[in-house]
Amino acid sequence: MNILFDIGHPKDVNVFKNVIWKLQERGHEIKIVARAKENTKRVLEEYGFEYEVCKHHKQMVGKAFGIITNDIHLYNIAKKFKPDIFVSPGSPYSAHVSRLLRKPHIAFSDTEIAGLVIKLTFPFTDKIYTSSSFYLDLGPKQVRFNGYYELAYLHSRYFTPSKDVLKKYNLDEGYIILRLSALASHHDIGARGFTFNSEEELISFIRELERYGRVIISSETKQWKTISDYQLNFKPGDLHDILYYSKMCIGEGATMASEAAILGVPAIYVSSTHRGYLDELESYGLAFTIQDREEALKKAISLLEDNSLINNSKEKRERILKEKIDVVEFMVNEIEGAYKL
Repeated sequence: MNILFDIGHPKDVNVFKNVIWKLQERGHEIKIVARAKENTKRVLEEYGFEYEVCKHHKQMVGKAFGIITNDIHLYNIAKKFKPDIFVSPGSPYSAHVSRLLRKPHIAFSDTEIAGLVIKLTFPFTDKIYTSSSFYLDLGPKQVRFNGYYELAYLHSRYFTPSKDVLKKYNLDEGYIILRLSALASHHDIGARGFTFNSEEELISFIRELERYGRVIISSETKQWKTISDYQLNFKPGDLHDILYYSKMCIGEGATMASEAAILGVPAIYVSSTHRGYLDELESYGLAFTIQDREEALKKAISLLEDNSLINNSKEKRERILKEKIDVVEFMVNEIEGAYKL
């Protein structure tokens, strides 16, 4: 079977990587088409994947125009590859082109607030797979599963942390990760995060966290010098090891918050928006969505003052692993079965 994967975000690479390798082991031909985001390309190359590129537009006006140009580009790629099925995290391009070519398109989606993408994609999609924590009802095409997409690459079957990263980046266990996002994606429209109004406010926030350990910053923006001073530059493939050995992740990124929580690291997601999977992870005591910056800091401090925080959090990870399904096996089986749609 020829299977075309349409990938947009670095997380998509991680979600699909083990699925792709298993499908290749079973004899399927794979074509990867990715947005031209530097981070996405870097992750693909780090895992040794070959891929073709569609243009990435940063501004909303460009994104609207890009639907037409990327539809055309993907159509030309697909005509040559002749896919039996299109697989994506919810790509309008794959949805449109699959319909033109009369081939099935299945989407593995986890973002409820991507309203525009949902409207552009799901009418042309055959099946939409979501976590059971997904709070929207998408109708008869929706298939829920008892798991999180992060388990496709962070379950203990697929991820073993390496302490080599601590030496590599001169780290000691128990640091705090502060994640700053650009909030420029389609699902970030109207979203608010830390809303630091000055560098002094950022410094004050960092100083409070530093009472409990070293603070390292992961940032999509370089707005102030302080960000550069605290930023740790690392290879994408080392991120999850770095997350695993931290004792807290606090920030504006939903992806990093969910990854931290799945790894047994308490995560505070500072945002005016919600994700179903993060809300469910709160029931495990591993993720907390808080809109107000000061309230988020208070919650962080209350957690950091618990001396048993790290051990308790790793135990909560084990509970998740026991209660959730093998997401990779589920996705592989559904992709192979979807050929009959």
